[in-house]
Amino acid sequence: MGSVTEEEGVLLYRVLSSSSSSSASSDEWNPTDTVIFFGLSLGLGIACRHVLRGTRVPYTVALLVIGIALGSLEYGTSHKLGRIGDGIRLWAHIDPDLLLAVFLPALLFESSFSMEVHQIKRCMAQMLLLAGPGVLISTCCLGCALKLIFPYNWSWTTSLLLGGLLSATDPVAVVALLKELGASKKLSTIIEGESLMNDGTAIVVYQLFYRMVLGESFNWVSILKFLTQVSLGAVGIGIAFGIASVLWLGFIFNDTVIEIALTLAVSYIAYFTAQEGAGVSGVLAVMTLGMFYAAVARTAFKGDGQQSLHHFWEMVAYIANTLIFILSGVVIAEGVLSSGNIFHNHGHAWGYLFLLYIFVQLSRFVVVGVLYPFLRYFGYGLDWKEATILIWSGLRGAVALSLSLSVKRTSDSSMYLSSETGTLFVFFTGGIVLLTLIVNGSTTQFILHLLDMDRISATKKRILNYTKYEMLNKALEAFGDLGDDEELGPVDWPTVKTYIASLNNLEGSFEHPHSASEAGNNLDPNNLKDIRLRLLNGVQAAYWGMLDEGRIMQTTANILMQSVDEAIDLASHECLCDWKGLRSNVHFPSYYKFLQASIFPQRMVTYFTVERLESACYICAAFLRAHRIARRQLHDFIGGSDIASIVINESEAEGEEARKFLEDVRVTFPQVLRVVKTRQVTYSVLNHLIDYVQNLEKVGLLEEKEMLHLHDAVQTDLKRLLRNPPLVKVPKITDLISVHPLLGALPSMVRKALEGSAKEIMKPCGVPLYKEGSEPNGVWLISNGVVKWTSKKIRSRHSLHPTFTHGSTLGLYELLVGKRCMCDIITDSVVLCFFIESEKILSVLGSDPAVEDFLWQESAIVLAKLLLPQVFEKLPLQELRVLVAQRSVITTYIRGETIEVPHHSLGFLLEGFIKAHGFQELIASPAVLLPLQGNQSSQNIEISGSQAASFSHQGSRYQVEARARVIFFDIAAFEVDGALRRRPSSLASVDRPNRPLTREHGGLMSWPENFYRPRERKPNSEGTYRPANSLSARAMQLSIFGSMVCSIDIYLQRYVPKHLSGIIAGQKMDVWNFYIDGCRLAGFIV
Repeated sequence: MGSVTEEEGVLLYRVLSSSSSSSASSDEWNPTDTVIFFGLSLGLGIACRHVLRGTRVPYTVALLVIGIALGSLEYGTSHKLGRIGDGIRLWAHIDPDLLLAVFLPALLFESSFSMEVHQIKRCMAQMLLLAGPGVLISTCCLGCALKLIFPYNWSWTTSLLLGGLLSATDPVAVVALLKELGASKKLSTIIEGESLMNDGTAIVVYQLFYRMVLGESFNWVSILKFLTQVSLGAVGIGIAFGIASVLWLGFIFNDTVIEIALTLAVSYIAYFTAQEGAGVSGVLAVMTLGMFYAAVARTAFKGDGQQSLHHFWEMVAYIANTLIFILSGVVIAEGVLSSGNIFHNHGHAWGYLFLLYIFVQLSRFVVVGVLYPFLRYFGYGLDWKEATILIWSGLRGAVALSLSLSVKRTSDSSMYLSSETGTLFVFFTGGIVLLTLIVNGSTTQFILHLLDMDRISATKKRILNYTKYEMLNKALEAFGDLGDDEELGPVDWPTVKTYIASLNNLEGSFEHPHSASEAGNNLDPNNLKDIRLRLLNGVQAAYWGMLDEGRIMQTTANILMQSVDEAIDLASHECLCDWKGLRSNVHFPSYYKFLQASIFPQRMVTYFTVERLESACYICAAFLRAHRIARRQLHDFIGGSDIASIVINESEAEGEEARKFLEDVRVTFPQVLRVVKTRQVTYSVLNHLIDYVQNLEKVGLLEEKEMLHLHDAVQTDLKRLLRNPPLVKVPKITDLISVHPLLGALPSMVRKALEGSAKEIMKPCGVPLYKEGSEPNGVWLISNGVVKWTSKKIRSRHSLHPTFTHGSTLGLYELLVGKRCMCDIITDSVVLCFFIESEKILSVLGSDPAVEDFLWQESAIVLAKLLLPQVFEKLPLQELRVLVAQRSVITTYIRGETIEVPHHSLGFLLEGFIKAHGFQELIASPAVLLPLQGNQSSQNIEISGSQAASFSHQGSRYQVEARARVIFFDIAAFEVDGALRRRPSSLASVDRPNRPLTREHGGLMSWPENFYRPRERKPNSEGTYRPANSLSARAMQLSIFGSMVCSIDIYLQRYVPKHLSGIIAGQKMDVWNFYIDGCRLAGFIV
């Protein structure tokens, strides 16, 4: 026996020729002859595909026949095929394990990577049933038939070995056939996934019985342990290689060659590691790797890279399919023609081959029949027609043939297997492969047609006809634009039309696919489903476009794609519902509440909360944009038919929640939207620059070297953007505190004392700040976001919008009076707030009477909204502060004094006990003191107040029973409906400054027409008002103008001379007027 030495060729040639037959010598076989067979096979495959295009003959069947013909000419004739025959013999005697190692990784990865993740998830249970219990049932059925009916006196382990070997439905053959015949996506996924998993499972079963045939002993425990280790170990290796390679992909930037090479390399390395290194199933490892890529890394390849990857793997699959099927035919021919003694000793071998083919089909029928109830229940279900195709599509191919060759090679030198048995294994396996491909493969399309599964629905036919008429219109438009030019002159349309044969049969009128002529069938469920599917496909295409444009990231794209897949499943019996799949990714999950535990640093909580909010903004913005694009395209394509209007309305309704979410974020955290938009615009600008530079090179204005220099510079910027995108920066705690109306208005010494104890806290939506009835432990300052209040004790029918926004101070009243909390405060959005412990607040009460009055006034703002929502609920917080600062007075009474409520005012009893004049009922704080009679506004308040809780009281005089503190509001400006801002002149007796706001601050409020100068106030003993607390005035300015007031202070400190700022302070000049005037004079004051 000769072999090619190391000096005669490279490693591949040594391996190919090392297993050559004993009849050949190294002088007869040249390793370079392998190239002849490789080139010849590709050439025959190209010719076969070209000739068979448009026919019903499956491509793989034709390749197998060609391979058998080549093998027959080489092994069955005396003339041989010369150097071509030498190449055929080299390939035919390739090691079976090498055959699988060369072809399977690429083919398995391509098949599993091309499957849709959503389809895999829905069909996973069906695929596992067929690949797990199905393989075992098939193995037992075929093993019993071989043992009990066939006359070869094989042992049970040998019979089960061939049964397990023949249970491997070949994914290469099945996938190639399904792609040609255009089977439904659901059925293709089940059959393709089953073939992939079935292959791995069958190989594991084969390995088990192979070891048992060779003398190893197994009990049930060891069998279970072996199957578990081999299967789960392969899955683990596939996932491990998937994670490592996907992480590596993340570091590769716009290098398509490296990305494609990585996918090819990792498939072979994973197969070798599993099969040879760990002793587990390499097939299952590569299948798991491919499915992992399909689930995680599909969106990692964008634009041209994705197309290149698709074309590369399509080419790899085509080359591997061509070689492996021609080689399979050669091996079958060699096995049959080189084993004449077998047919002499077993003359009925051909008959038993056909009998075995019948048993193979019967075993497939038993498998699908036994599992049919479960196949029908799980996933998308399975009807009897699809079950019929599932039975008939159990093709065998190169995997089973390679395993039989491995048995044949072992039988030549094994005491447990005779050479005759090995040859019969190859003969029976090759015959089954040939029969299933020729009989089943060639008739599958006929069965699809017989079962009426290849028919195009009436709706799709109408869409196709309508599209052809639209194509004709586009052709006419193009002819109008191109039919005449200055250089060549005009051309006639009839001549052009003769070359557009696809549109020559469209003369006459046409029917809209969903026209009114369909009468009652216009709203047919099939039509609705068709339009929904087309819109959802448009939405998914828009997501891919946004991924290429850089508007969304890879993780966001995966979430959006999955939502569309789930909506497509429900399109036949539900309205559009792709938002339902996104809702859980937009709103904060329940486990975010766990982050609020004190064991986590607040900085980490803030980071994760902002990240979640930013991701939700990307999702909502992409969702709204994709639906808007899809609606426009759908309307442009089929017009405004009734059924299209229904689907378009469903799409618009889907976006309401996303639109509301973005509006809430725009109000509460506008910096998040600003960061999202900044990244999108930057990415688009850089891509535009890349296209511009490349276009300059195409038109000849730049040389290639110059273009590459500029291109690399822009690519560097793009890489920096992706690696370090703009982040949402939460302002420093000192900056946020300084603009909060409570702390920002306090004197600097008091403010600094409280700033040090303020804790910054980020709360997701739905988290309570405090509960009704709980003991107050501090004050909550809302910096950004919205909170809502609910109370069982305070029941007011007028509280339609029980919310507090940024600038609110919550829990202060309960802390000042020492009572339990009056209501539940729950976050209604993401909230950035500050918490100050009660001891710190109480410690500053005695520092200054003005500070104490200011704190009580701040508490009255929240109290007013809680106890009298019919008056104060619709009043913005800024205007309520204006009312507190300019139209309110707070007074402390001692026991025995009388409280008089003017007819144009209403009061709030903040602390103490009083009695109404002429009544013995004791009134405790908090309480609303309404005037007994007065203008129309007070009468409306009285009527409304009768529906509130027992907090409201009417009267003109009250007797103080214990020290009481009361704040009065002038309600003379209230109109009949109780609104405060309809006649601003009634709140101000002087003209207001008519200065427009800048664009930057114009969105902070709905006026300055409601910004009022304070009126003159008379002493309190006369029943009117004293001058406003200066701290309340500053709180009002902070509430209205925010950080702009702080910039005034900075402006005064930096640019105004000390002697001038002293004069300004002494004259108590209006801050806002000084800011405007100062800006005008900024160029002159240095």
